[in-house]
Amino acid sequence: MPISLTDIDHIGIAVEDLEASVALYERLLGTSAAHRERVEDQGVEEVLFAAGSSFIQLLGALGPDTSVGRSLAARGPGLHHIAYRVADIEAALDHFRTEGARLIDDTPRPGSRGTRIAFIHPRSMNGVLVELVQET
Repeated sequence: MPISLTDIDHIGIAVEDLEASVALYERLLGTSAAHRERVEDQGVEEVLFAAGSSFIQLLGALGPDTSVGRSLAARGPGLHHIAYRVADIEAALDHFRTEGARLIDDTPRPGSRGTRIAFIHPRSMNGVLVELVQET
C-alpha cells in the first residue's frame, strides 16, 4: 500500500554558524524565526522559518561528532535533507521496508515540535536524505 504524503514538512539546511545564518535569513527573507529548539539526542539546534504550511530548517551542529557535524565536515554547508509529512509514520516505514528501502530508523523517534520522525537512507532515495514526520 503506498504511503500518504500530506505535505512537505521542511527543507533542512546544515549551517556552520547558526546565529549568522539566522540573521541572514531574517534579513533576506524579511521574516523572523517561527520556532527554535535544541534537540540534544540528535545533536542539533534548529531554527525554523515558515514558508506557507512548510518550514525552512536551519541546522547547527552541537558538535563535530554529530550527524550534522559530520555532514558539514564532509560536504560543507547546504541542503541536508527533505522532510515529508505523513499521516501514519509506522505504515510509511512498513511501506519503505516492504519496498526494500534502506532505513536509518527502524522505528519512529521523537522529533522537534512534539513530532515523531524517521529517516530513510539517501542510497534509497536517489542521493537525498529523507525524513518522515508525523505531527501529533
